[in-house]
Amino acid sequence: MQPEPKIQMRLQHQAHLAYCTNVHPGKDWEQTFHSLQNEVLSVRRSVCPDSEYAIGLRLSATAARDLEQPQTLLAFQRWLDKENCYVFTINGFPYGDFHNTRVKENVYLPDWTSPDRLAYTQQLFDLLVQLLPSGVSGSVSTVPGSFKPFNTTPEQLTGMHENLYQVFQHIERLSERHDTDLHLGLEPEPLCLFETTPETIAFFEQFLDQRPDADAIRRRIGVNYDTCHLALQYEDAAKSLDAFTSAGIRISKLHLSSALKIRDFSPKTLSQLDSFCEPTYLHQVLAESTHDPLYRYLDLPEALEARRSGQDNASEWRIHFHIPLHTDPSSPLLSTSDHLLDALDYVAAHPNTCQHFEMETYTWAVMPGSLHSRSAVDQVTSEYKWLLPQLKQRSLIV
Repeated sequence: MQPEPKIQMRLQHQAHLAYCTNVHPGKDWEQTFHSLQNEVLSVRRSVCPDSEYAIGLRLSATAARDLEQPQTLLAFQRWLDKENCYVFTINGFPYGDFHNTRVKENVYLPDWTSPDRLAYTQQLFDLLVQLLPSGVSGSVSTVPGSFKPFNTTPEQLTGMHENLYQVFQHIERLSERHDTDLHLGLEPEPLCLFETTPETIAFFEQFLDQRPDADAIRRRIGVNYDTCHLALQYEDAAKSLDAFTSAGIRISKLHLSSALKIRDFSPKTLSQLDSFCEPTYLHQVLAESTHDPLYRYLDLPEALEARRSGQDNASEWRIHFHIPLHTDPSSPLLSTSDHLLDALDYVAAHPNTCQHFEMETYTWAVMPGSLHSRSAVDQVTSEYKWLLPQLKQRSLIV
């Protein structure tokens, strides 16, 4: 009998797989590193004990400031070497604390109109370039400009473009100095400045308009394609990814995640959804009716109130609540996992689409009991054990 091959996080076509450590609390570097030493290594021992292990790092602004201290950074570099781990991507979307506090719309602040968002993102790239292994490209994901309810003015939009141009210049200088490929991924999300594929393409067209170095910008700034977020828009994964690549927009990273979906609006189902209403994260709802365009609710409690009062007559809801990859919720609750699998099918057919893959189910702590029966370590391990055969089936594993 042949021994089973070692599981690796380096995939085919120079691609890499990790799970995002925003799953774990990380308000500062001490808390972040504690999670790396304990939870992350526990997952690693279950899924990839004998090979180099990739980490999708999440750093708050406070943690980034802590880590940039020379002795702290050196200690982390030595820890990575000792544990045979490496970092290829950083989640730079949440600026502040992301657990055990009210996040909601604050997750989009500071947005790209703010110099604080620019400085934070530049700092993340400064750290990333010192953590990357030789020959591995590095990505940072970030907010999609701003949040629509913040009412971004034309003047603010101009300032946003300027801040993005400055971060491009910073990434370009670092890439040239270190002879590596660094890129930023703007992440479309419901009710943000751009949330759909057409809106995102239009934003890039406006941003790049009349810039003589547009081609260089396209190499450094692209899209972080979250399969939960685009599924929420009722989009087809293949058509969306094809539209981005046809428009010359780089797919910087592919976030592998699923959203909650319902087509049964019985009182029992609505009561089940009450258990998904929680005070930490924003759970936007996109409602589809037979003849009407999508209607967007800011948060799940608003959608439930509209339904119960007779104001909502949608045939389907898609809810921005990241649910486990490895198990669908109990019927009549559904998931958008088909969008995730369609995205993997597209990558298998177009292997140069994207090199960075990251699982990002960050909601373990706030899931209802039916989906939150085990620790985050066990849940993430189960996600790997579900995803790896999907990748192997599509010849994406080495």
